Amino acid sequence: MYRFLLSRQWVITTVVALALVPVMIKLGFWQLHRHEQRVARNDQVARSLAADPVPVGELTAPGRAVPKKDVWRTVTAHGTYDRQGEVVVRMRTGNDGSQGYFVLTPLVQADGTAVLVNRGWVPAGGPQTTYPDVPPAPAGTVTVTGRLRADEQPGQGVKDTRGLPPRQVMLINSERQAAQLHRPVLGGYLELAEAPAGRQPQPVAAPDHSSIGPHMAYAVQWWLFSAFVPVGWIILVRRERRERAAAAAGETTAAAAAPAGA
Repeated sequence: MYRFLLSRQWVITTVVALALVPVMIKLGFWQLHRHEQRVARNDQVARSLAADPVPVGELTAPGRAVPKKDVWRTVTAHGTYDRQGEVVVRMRTGNDGSQGYFVLTPLVQADGTAVLVNRGWVPAGGPQTTYPDVPPAPAGTVTVTGRLRADEQPGQGVKDTRGLPPRQVMLINSERQAAQLHRPVLGGYLELAEAPAGRQPQPVAAPDHSSIGPHMAYAVQWWLFSAFVPVGWIILVRRERRERAAAAAGETTAAAAAPAGA
């Protein structure tokens, strides 16, 4: 009755079905892990943003990478902006999605070390071969408050392009800027949460830590697909059996109705 399952077509169909089930289950768990990572990331960002501000020197130092647990922590820094060491970071978007630059200005502290401060976003407005119109950093000694960020590295969605115009970079990286500034620079950088009074770059919006994304829904979909495969295989087998049985019955009826000796 089910000997047709030994045919080449059905053997291939069965093997493919058996292979799809574990693959889909694995894809479901992959999406589940991405969901868990997103939730953990949201929790970490929320804790960091809610923590009391601390001096930036407590969480980082020259040549030291910012620990993942300290990223997004609110930090303070006290010093004088080095306007001559200021650069702009290309291909960055504003809060409305417009293309432009981040303004990266070193803040020199009393001990001579500097911390890179992302003062915010400015529109492109002109040829990318020229320095954009950037509001000057506040003069004199200032105290700034912002979010601590880790250094950007090539391969993180940002191209490290050589041969750029003067005072333009593609990455925010403390080690590279330290080589240009000829002074020690704290690892990572500070992202201003609020702009000072007057004409200043647009502050970067706080990170979204409320959305969990579609990963859990995708996980459930993959697991449902894995359940549908054997169900679909059984439906196809039963349909094939009915069709073969009907064909065999039709042949029997036709043979019985044929004239003797025909």
